[in-house]
Amino acid sequence: MAVPRVKEASAASATSGLTTAEAVREFAFSDADFRSLAQLAREHAGIALSDSKRNLVYTRVSRRLRALGLTAFKQYRNYLAQNEAELESFINAISTNLTKFFRESHHFDHFRNHVVIPFVSGPRSGDGRFRVWSAGCSTGEEPYTIACVLKREIPAGSRHDIRILATDIDSDVLARAARGLYPVSAFDNVPRIYREYFKPASGGRDGDNLMASEDIRSLIVFRRLNLIEPWPFRGKFDAVFCRNVMIYFDNATKSALIDRFIQTIKPGGFLYIGHSESFHGLHPELQLVGRTTYRRKP
Repeated sequence: MAVPRVKEASAASATSGLTTAEAVREFAFSDADFRSLAQLAREHAGIALSDSKRNLVYTRVSRRLRALGLTAFKQYRNYLAQNEAELESFINAISTNLTKFFRESHHFDHFRNHVVIPFVSGPRSGDGRFRVWSAGCSTGEEPYTIACVLKREIPAGSRHDIRILATDIDSDVLARAARGLYPVSAFDNVPRIYREYFKPASGGRDGDNLMASEDIRSLIVFRRLNLIEPWPFRGKFDAVFCRNVMIYFDNATKSALIDRFIQTIKPGGFLYIGHSESFHGLHPELQLVGRTTYRRKP
């Protein structure tokens, strides 16, 4: 009867250095597994995963192991190496998608007063072309907010050529964004003047969900785009929103991305970034004009 007691002691010794979460994990997850997946995230999406994100990676990628019937992260790494299509599901799994309507609302006040209204009433109104990019649009609340502001200010019947490009690396959230369907609770922060652009999905007065109306849906084009890969467009934008996206990139990736954004913004156009983001030294072609609001110099 001594042998079982020795085995129990050995097992206890082996787990004594682990946290409670690590000791009861469903799947084997080694340092090598984390480093390999972190490298993939950096190479294919520019996402920098520090050691503090280890549990996040485990929790989110575990869903893929369950879906595929795998029992260890090493198996998943081998599966990734042999199935290129799984890379998209992996990136979807580790992407963070936190957003809401009129988030950081001062950006939309600035956008209305300094971008949209001058376009409608100024000398540029004659050319009719207006472009906005929501880069990292997640489930769509940001581009629909932009569309609300535009629709409110653009005169009915005008012939302006207005488009909002809404992109994200996560194909799952893009599909949700394209549906334009949101729970009623999501509209708590939406000013009353903009709520007319969302209607009960069921057609009744007391529906649990609201759907974006065709008035604003028609302004938006949703596309999957990896920001660190080539961008398949050449036209320039009046404004670019890339908010709370660059916090997941290292400084080198962030700097390169800012350079690329500048080249896509018209001289005098604007770049909006998130509150938790900052530039390490102001870019020579950008002028800080408000809280996390930058203007490309003419």
